[in-house]
Amino acid sequence: DSSFYAFKKSLHRFMMATKAMVTMFENGKIYIAPNLPVSDFTNEGTEAELLELIIENSIEDPTIDICEPDDFEYDFLSGLKNDYELLKSLNKEWSKIEDDPKLEIFVDYLQNILLKKKINPTSKLIVFSESKETTDYLYRELPKYIDEKILMVDSKSRKEKMPIIRANFDANILKSEQKNDFNIVISTEVLAEGINLHRANVIVNYDTPWNSTRLMQRIGRVNRIGSVAKEVHVYNFYPTAKVNDDIELEKKAIMKLQAFHAALGEDSQIYSPDEETETFGLFDHELEEEKDEKLAYLMMIRDIKEKNPTFFKQIKNMPMRARVGRKNGDLNSSTISFVKDAKRDAFIYINSKDEIEELTFLETVKKFEADANEKGIPLHSKHHEQVKAAIQTFTDKIEEEKAKDKKVDVTQGPNEKRAISYLDAMINLPFTNDAETELIIKAKEAIRKGRFQNLQRDINKLKRAVGKSPLNPVIILERIMAILKSYPLVNEDVDEIEQVKVVTSKLLNPEIIITESFT
Repeated sequence: DSSFYAFKKSLHRFMMATKAMVTMFENGKIYIAPNLPVSDFTNEGTEAELLELIIENSIEDPTIDICEPDDFEYDFLSGLKNDYELLKSLNKEWSKIEDDPKLEIFVDYLQNILLKKKINPTSKLIVFSESKETTDYLYRELPKYIDEKILMVDSKSRKEKMPIIRANFDANILKSEQKNDFNIVISTEVLAEGINLHRANVIVNYDTPWNSTRLMQRIGRVNRIGSVAKEVHVYNFYPTAKVNDDIELEKKAIMKLQAFHAALGEDSQIYSPDEETETFGLFDHELEEEKDEKLAYLMMIRDIKEKNPTFFKQIKNMPMRARVGRKNGDLNSSTISFVKDAKRDAFIYINSKDEIEELTFLETVKKFEADANEKGIPLHSKHHEQVKAAIQTFTDKIEEEKAKDKKVDVTQGPNEKRAISYLDAMINLPFTNDAETELIIKAKEAIRKGRFQNLQRDINKLKRAVGKSPLNPVIILERIMAILKSYPLVNEDVDEIEQVKVVTSKLLNPEIIITESFT
């Protein structure tokens, strides 16, 4: 919806991308590489160069993948061909359309409203669009209708043109340095931040950005301290009714801007007369801060530490396995135990029916909280039994987690088998040296153990990329070595020994920090 020209260009790109997909299907290799110009290479018939580029980037770019037609649903290709024919037809029909009613309206406003002294004392204008194709188009077409000095800026030219922009649109620079070589600047979002444009006071949003925050940022370029005009005028092209029905772009922009008005107390409309700018009392009252319960308890501890350091030190020096009996009818014959080890802790609650539940910190602290004058009472008869059950529960959980960590699915699927077979082929090459062979053997073992989730995937990706291409085996081996060296294969055995030591020495020694039993 940015411009007719941008729409035609997008439609043509979509058609060419679909054509490239059909070609790749017919050639038996489908390259998925969002960061590479796959369609251009394919449609130009330079797949060999594309393959080299994919192999070169595949190690560091996780978005690259190589598929075969069998990886897709059986009717996917017929759907692609059907899409391609439809897109060809659409491109043909749109190529016949030369009128541009949006441009016509813009030119009419330029000639009769936007540059008039009544609203625009400096006759300077800022035009924003999200699409570079639209800004290029406007820069090319507007001189046919108006005799104005136009500057066009995008991401590639921003740095180079910054001195010109400042001299012509920044009201903060010295008067002696200000120029009037240009009075219209057409820009993508590159000028929506970090630059003063407040010698102008009129903005045209030629399209509606997906991120409506951009609208506020654009206006911020001219609505600044030192602005030359008393008022800022914003003109917006809204999406067509059909586009708005489909994607609700206008509605979403208004809703988001309305949220800003409500939260920040904005006092002027930005995009639509439907925006309500009242502050809903946000700045008329002191807001009651929402209490973060954890923070409240931490502040209580801090207060004790600052106001009663002796008492705080007594608490800090309490011995492990501290226990106390307390009177609480709602928790009769129950116990809460705080148990921990080197890696985790838990608050374990056992009720009078010996039902066990792990509590959160907040659930526990609310039950532990007591008046300073409360006296302890003798422990009930089930206290020791319940503490033992808490320790056993904690130990069982640790064992379960340990088992999950150590569990390895040694079943080799087709991906693992393909990767190992490819590595075997590398070992059998006559020029593979001993160090490379040793690394390949370690990689095969790692795949069998399932040690790295993506190792076999990376190897198979390279295998698919190479396919039947006449690529030098030396280069293939180099690529394999680059993949293997990106994984910590050399220290595999050491890592496993160290892991076992940690498990046996620390994980299974839970400590009781404190217990409370209620009667």
